[in-house]
Amino acid sequence: MGTVVLAFDVGGTTVKAEVLDEDLRVVTASTVPTPRGPAVVDELAGLGGRLLGDLPDDVRGRVSAVGLAFPGIVDAVRGVSVYSANLGLRDTEVTAPLARALGLPVALGHDVVAAAEAERRCGAAADLVDPVVVVIGTGVFAVSYVDGRRVSGVSGQAGELGHLPVRPDGPACRCGARGCLEAVASAGAVARAYAAAVGREVDGAREVVAALGTDPVADRVWAAATEALGDGLLAAVALLAPGAVVLGGGLAQAGPLLTDPVLRRMRLAGPPLAVPPLLTAAFGTRAGVVGAALLALDAARAAGTAGSAGAAGAAR
Repeated sequence: MGTVVLAFDVGGTTVKAEVLDEDLRVVTASTVPTPRGPAVVDELAGLGGRLLGDLPDDVRGRVSAVGLAFPGIVDAVRGVSVYSANLGLRDTEVTAPLARALGLPVALGHDVVAAAEAERRCGAAADLVDPVVVVIGTGVFAVSYVDGRRVSGVSGQAGELGHLPVRPDGPACRCGARGCLEAVASAGAVARAYAAAVGREVDGAREVVAALGTDPVADRVWAAATEALGDGLLAAVALLAPGAVVLGGGLAQAGPLLTDPVLRRMRLAGPPLAVPPLLTAAFGTRAGVVGAALLALDAARAAGTAGSAGAAGAAR
């Protein structure tokens, strides 16, 4: 089996945890609701302890590191959540207390960057030249590659596509502006728009997707969101001229119901720009946890505690 790692993907609503081998095969997994505030670190420690404790002794002895994909602004060097609006955290240590609790080194990374790295290294973007990976969930974030290298920017947070204004008269965004892509075309925005239109609570964007073609309200909400998303992606295409755009996150689970209208919008509004292929993520909603596993495997290899086989040739 070789090296084994523990990986966490901390989302706005759920924490995904998996134990994987160096070929990214899942040994065991669990999902729990995400608590807010510093309690999230305790939840990670407890969840990780349970998963590790249930492993056979020979497998437990091979666990070399922990990978943690975390939302918001993170400082991977210091192991700190600098700011996470969704989790209610500011300047909070995450790696040190988790490492103490689990007795393993912890590698921290931004959740969307981790997801993008999973797709670039062994997913939908593995054979592409300079892709842009856009994850659409509670928010919208893009990770771009130029000449094979990730564009991180001075702050390390390059890719906040979700806060690009696409509808100046649109709804208020949590950042304080109006009409941001995230406020119009994220999974949360789709659910909110539909709930407001039908006057009741809804079961997230998945309910809107399920009603497409049978509910005119759902059709209108979806059309508005996909048009806005197409406009936002065109801005990224104009700046970066990527080889392809890969869509991930919960909303991308809609598949062609999402990509077809978005691509139509891009082709309609985009000339004379060359519109690149529009793909969906190979790992789906698991991309973040797979990316966290890659963080852990990289850390283990750097420390000399992992074998040389593995993730580059992993099965998708």
